[in-house]
Amino acid sequence: MQYGFFDDKNREYVITRPDTPKPWSNYIGSAEFGGVITNNAAGYTFYKSAAQGRLTRYKFNAVAADLNGRFVYLRDEATADFWTNSWAPVCKPLDAFKSECRHGTGYTQIKSTYAGITSDVTYFAPVDKLYEVWRIKICNESSKARKIKVFPFVEPQCNWNAQDDMNNLQYSQYIAKTERIDGIIDIGSNVNMPEDPDNFTNKDQKRHTFFGLAGIEAENFDANLTSFLGAYGTYARPGAVLNDACSGSTASGDMPCAAYEIELKLAPGESREFACVFGVGRAVEAGREAITEMDAPEKIEAALDAIKAYWHSRIETLSAETPDANFNSMLNTWAPFNSLMTFYWSRTASLVYAGERDGLGFRDTLQDYMASSSLVPEETRERLELMLTGQYSHGGAKPVVQPFNHHPGQEAFPDQYRSDDCMWFFNCVPEFVKETGDIDFFKKILPFADKGEAPVLGHLRRAIEFNLERSGTHGLPCGLAADWNDCIRLGDKGETVFVALQLRFALNEYVSICQMLGETSEIEWASEQLSALDANIEKHAWDGEWYLRAYRFDGVKFGSKECDEGKIFMNPQSWAVLSGHATGARASQVMDSMHKYLATDYGIMLCSPPYIETDPNVCLGRLFNPCMKENGGIFNHTQGWGVMAAARLGMGDRAWEYMRNVMPASFNDKAEIREVEPYAVCQSTHGRLSPRHGTGRVSWLSGSAVWNYVAMTTAILGIQADYNGLRIDPCIPSSWNGFTAIRKFRGAIYRITVKSPSGICKGVSSMTINGEPIAGTLVPAAAEGEICNVLVTLM
Repeated sequence: MQYGFFDDKNREYVITRPDTPKPWSNYIGSAEFGGVITNNAAGYTFYKSAAQGRLTRYKFNAVAADLNGRFVYLRDEATADFWTNSWAPVCKPLDAFKSECRHGTGYTQIKSTYAGITSDVTYFAPVDKLYEVWRIKICNESSKARKIKVFPFVEPQCNWNAQDDMNNLQYSQYIAKTERIDGIIDIGSNVNMPEDPDNFTNKDQKRHTFFGLAGIEAENFDANLTSFLGAYGTYARPGAVLNDACSGSTASGDMPCAAYEIELKLAPGESREFACVFGVGRAVEAGREAITEMDAPEKIEAALDAIKAYWHSRIETLSAETPDANFNSMLNTWAPFNSLMTFYWSRTASLVYAGERDGLGFRDTLQDYMASSSLVPEETRERLELMLTGQYSHGGAKPVVQPFNHHPGQEAFPDQYRSDDCMWFFNCVPEFVKETGDIDFFKKILPFADKGEAPVLGHLRRAIEFNLERSGTHGLPCGLAADWNDCIRLGDKGETVFVALQLRFALNEYVSICQMLGETSEIEWASEQLSALDANIEKHAWDGEWYLRAYRFDGVKFGSKECDEGKIFMNPQSWAVLSGHATGARASQVMDSMHKYLATDYGIMLCSPPYIETDPNVCLGRLFNPCMKENGGIFNHTQGWGVMAAARLGMGDRAWEYMRNVMPASFNDKAEIREVEPYAVCQSTHGRLSPRHGTGRVSWLSGSAVWNYVAMTTAILGIQADYNGLRIDPCIPSSWNGFTAIRKFRGAIYRITVKSPSGICKGVSSMTINGEPIAGTLVPAAAEGEICNVLVTLM
């Protein structure tokens, strides 16, 4: 079943049926101020942190019909009939209510027609502003004059701290104070306390938000939630709309809201346009300024155009035209935009992440830079340096780094460490340097979290040493608190094959960096460590047909043919290839084993068989239903690695199969199966033994989005930044005869044409630059402003 389509020209996903299987969401705003909004205007707004800067409420465990959000109610004065611009929450019969939602890059437009009235609301947050705009257009499409009342409504929190607002009601319901000042609703929290702007985490300070109108005056307002909804009212039937009037209510304690009553008299064909603004600050200052900036249609249109230009400029590093329309839709708009939202908001703010993760998870965030390095390199530089200062002098990492509350050189040690945290440096740091060409970044001196400092290269060495110094009886790194899979209970002395393969990858990268920098002694040291590690992996991690996953502290194996449950895991198979430990026939063997036991039509399962009888002290994955999440589910974080490993070996059809099977757009016409957005990657999909095989969950903010994009760009298209230029080495399906692409790289533009006249998947037989042949697959870096026409032939 299909609920919408990709409008590639406008870079939008258009939802034509509002009754989607799940709310389908989008993001507005930036890394400072933003929000989540669904196709039915549900969602919430946040500032700096969805945990400590939550500005509006959202019921995370509610069914779709009971969600709160940014609602615009309309009421026909002649009939007393009412509805919302978005189909929900009122939910009029679909045969009478026509709706179209356009999710774009940083904005969402919802347009509907009911009872002869067309309403059109576009939500966005202007560039570099701490407020959002609701552009509202109401048009009388009927043949008679109409009197329509419009009630824009939002539900602010009492306290910006999400946990306090939700749980600490004996405190939070005594601190709100609302009033209407100069026509603008001011929502205050702890108004009798002093402000503390330098301490964002102080939840008890004075704070204000505002809700105002631009371009129109209101008849009345409500700023008390109970007054607007009614004591027993609902979002679907708010009392003020039912009774045809707001009451001028304010809140002093209890729960605030912000709503206006606006009366429109419209002749046939007549329309009115105005805006609502909601943001951070006092009504008399920030509110008045926002209204002045948005008090004319042309100002709003200019701000909206600026938003489109802002985001489009950030997702245009690479564009391509291939024989697959779904791949094109994802690659050219939604995969990079999804990756950027993940970069900006990590795992803190979505329809599932409720703010319980506050800050930048160390290992998650480092992986996000695999995509952001090419999209927003200078913003990545700032964030990468921040995360490097979240590493302790012994090489371990602070599990979460809060940009608004981080003090390098003064951070206390955590109780536990994860063994994979700093291993991701060896993916993201080289990626950033290759993209920018800034080799000196390896020499930049940055502090550690606790004490001391070192050049970036020194940080990398400490990351390696951290795992070498914490190895077990088989000479493999210990799992510590977790080794990427938080449900495998290895114990501090248990050993992880996955991180061993990461460590192998890290040592290889370290050798390459040191060769470039001329660090001879470091090359010798790392090469010796690599040789010893290789011997231990070969002796203790190879199980005959595939690689083991881990050893528990008592020697119990994970991912062995000896196991009844969890016999084979995906991660070590793909990383055996990506790390270079498995080559030739061995590499083909592990990929064939992974394919045979784990591959499905919706992706590669994390492990098989799932855990049902195993002691949960051995594998906590058992707490999930079989073939869900870590218990044999299709963990989409890992899917890009499968694509990349297959492409590394030249398995073009298999790489494409893996790519297609997890690409959201592939299931646009099967939305009733996948359920979540067909334009955003989700964290996990139900695996083979689940009764809901193929259903996706936890969309948008996930390393899944990042690795999906990396696999598209560097594995399938094979366009990869390198230290000395741009490497082009595609691995495409045999059904493709080629593709074209444009890559922006260090200020130059590369127009790339790839031809495969014989259906060859991988293997560059010839390459020309501006008509001149070159050997190999590396296009040397061009001068800034130069245009390079690259022709690649696969034979």
